[in-house]
Amino acid sequence: GSASSQSMRKMSCVDLSAQQLNIRNLVSYEKQRTPVEAIMFITKKGIRICVSPNQKWVQTAMKKIDQKRTTKRR
Repeated sequence: GSASSQSMRKMSCVDLSAQQLNIRNLVSYEKQRTPVEAIMFITKKGIRICVSPNQKWVQTAMKKIDQKRTTKRR
């Protein structure tokens, strides 16, 4: 059998951080719809930080992470 994605949901965002994070410290992110719409950034140290997806710096950070991911695949 295959592991369902439901069991992977260990942590979900409830409170959102208002502070801007250093984009260089972020390695990946996950989008979340429930219980609140949020972006969960994961830092180099493995810390998960939830932020509101409609902040401008959040969009920029997500693009930067996507660019890093695509260059690593080659």
